[in-house]
Amino acid sequence: MAFTKGLVRGLPIFAGYFPAAVAFGLAAGFAGFSLGEGLMMSLIVFAGASQFMAVSLVAASAGMVEIVLATLLLNFRHFLMSASLFYRLKGFRVWLPLEAFGVTDETYSLLSFSREELTPSFVLGVELISYLGWVSGTAVGLLGGDILPDKLQQSLGIVLYALFVALLIPEVRRFWRYGLVALSAGLIHTLFRAAGIFPAGWNIILSILAGAVSGFFFIPGEKK
Repeated sequence: MAFTKGLVRGLPIFAGYFPAAVAFGLAAGFAGFSLGEGLMMSLIVFAGASQFMAVSLVAASAGMVEIVLATLLLNFRHFLMSASLFYRLKGFRVWLPLEAFGVTDETYSLLSFSREELTPSFVLGVELISYLGWVSGTAVGLLGGDILPDKLQQSLGIVLYALFVALLIPEVRRFWRYGLVALSAGLIHTLFRAAGIFPAGWNIILSILAGAVSGFFFIPGEKK
């Protein structure tokens, strides 16, 4: 019962992930990834922003160290999200690795605000339907690169950004300084990219670190 309820609660995430994953599949195909390579990335990594970034860095001929370090820094927030959910999770701890794998920005947001008891069945239901949305969308994007109209392919490219904007805006409305952190990181990346001093991978790495530092200054320890 709890598992089914989790599947139903996760359907909006499926609906958001599917077109974003189609866009990722298209991007991976254009970057030279085979069907197996692109699909395996979604099956194993399951992290939309990192996958888009990794594909972009591969296309830009970035080094392995840059790709791994940039991905680690971008996904570091998952440690914090998993730790936040840990104390609310009920049931057998044997499911923790699987539950941790399924934590994304969207599943974390849904679970953290959910009034349901976070049992393994409910959590895994939410995460499974989200995972299926991402993996199936990736497959469609990889297979449909030559079928989908150009305008549709171009429009799908903004879906991931729309998902993150949808997550960011409520937080900015709650506390406006979060917007300053996001804006500062974006501006720094734009400046680094325009200057052309560092390779593409290091631009992202330095921008992530600069965003973290700006958060230290813009966001006080106690907010009222």
